[in-house]
Amino acid sequence: MSTPIVIVPACTAQEAKHPYHFAQMKYVDAVVRGAGCLPLVLPAIGAEIDLETLLGTVHGVLLTGSPSNVHASHYGEQVRDAAQPQDLPRDATTLPLIRAAYQRGIPMLGICLGFQEVNVALGGTLHQAVHEVDGMTDHRETKGLPAEQQYAPVHQVSLAPSGCMAAILGSADPIRVNSLHTQGVARLAPGLAVEAHADDGLVEAYSAPGASGFLLALQWHPEWRMAANPVSMKLFGAFGNACRDYQRRSRAASPV
Repeated sequence: MSTPIVIVPACTAQEAKHPYHFAQMKYVDAVVRGAGCLPLVLPAIGAEIDLETLLGTVHGVLLTGSPSNVHASHYGEQVRDAAQPQDLPRDATTLPLIRAAYQRGIPMLGICLGFQEVNVALGGTLHQAVHEVDGMTDHRETKGLPAEQQYAPVHQVSLAPSGCMAAILGSADPIRVNSLHTQGVARLAPGLAVEAHADDGLVEAYSAPGASGFLLALQWHPEWRMAANPVSMKLFGAFGNACRDYQRRSRAASPV
């Protein structure tokens, strides 16, 4: 069987005089070395994408982290802090992509911004500044520190005992994770179930138990130094296995 293809949506940025579509190497590497799949970086061109053709040829979607936030208008709010980065072309690409992939049962793994995108795309809302919410702690990284310190584990998350994460990891014991986000889930979208939460109650992972395909979203960054983290390797391995299963089912259902 050929290697499953996994979409990695690009972000956009202006570098010197030129605009770019880009995807961080750590996510591309995680698809290859963690999931055992072939990454396909998708430019952020929104409605120009023929989703029907695209999703008929791929077997998974990895929704990456990013410096940007989902624009608040997508969940019915005004942007509270105009200084927070936005990426409207990415929003226009990922939100329809998520809804279409979800309907098809295509496996999805969401990370940080991707975790927030899936929730918004399926009808949930976000806290625009978690650290300003009563009872919540500050989940942002400390600016100016080396990446090794920013991505170091800083807090514990508790797993749902009967959830899919506990099944993937073989244990419901708490795990320690990194934390580099300003925003977070306020209201979870219909059909989603909490898989893990921080000590302050913030949702840190969720799944979609009734969905026709694999869906797991994580607020932390399992792709960071993935190979040295057994938890991360199991999570990406489960995603890769789901992509291979989807590929087999798709081939079996295709006319010869």
